[in-house]
Amino acid sequence: MEFDLKKTDALLSTTRAVRKRLDLDRPVPRSVIEECLQLAVQAPTASNSQTWRWLVIDDADLRSMIAEHYRTALAAGFFREASQAAAERGEAQTARVYDSADWLADNLHKVPVFVIPCVEGRPVDGAPVGMQAAIWGSIYPAMWSFQLALRSRGLGSTLTTVHLFKEREIAEILGIPDNILQCALLPVAYTKGTDFKPASRPPVSEITHWNGW
Repeated sequence: MEFDLKKTDALLSTTRAVRKRLDLDRPVPRSVIEECLQLAVQAPTASNSQTWRWLVIDDADLRSMIAEHYRTALAAGFFREASQAAAERGEAQTARVYDSADWLADNLHKVPVFVIPCVEGRPVDGAPVGMQAAIWGSIYPAMWSFQLALRSRGLGSTLTTVHLFKEREIAEILGIPDNILQCALLPVAYTKGTDFKPASRPPVSEITHWNGW
């Protein structure tokens, strides 16, 4: 199998965290979500455990309830202070990210689909780092594959974790069992345009260490 490296690299380098460019008015067919999830579950998992579980919410009332908890959690967190600090330091790109995150919170209930990636099983208190890494490492590759699949089909998303500060409340709303760990919330919609570009990042040579720190 030969890959078109130009297209593959473009997909990998332009799959952005999309917020303000989510199309809040265009419906997302369930079939598209299912296609992307079929690709997502091809991702590797720790010990081939395949413990990922997916909760898709397209019901407007449920989305509104979740969005309200999301906004409450955001208001109680460090978000405001971090946003102001970034602006004061002159970090324009970071300040824009916080601004778009604020916009998303205000409009989250309007996003047509939420996807909550989960894993079966929860880390015990004081679990060693290796055990924690296995749990999170069994869902994050699949989440990224899902986001790449969305991008290739003209949709966008952003990985959010704010709602996890209200995980128990969200679990009660959605009937999630106690042994299921919610890992993120992905707001999903078609994007307004597809002309996303690579982001500004430091040179790899400045952040890579060979054979020692």
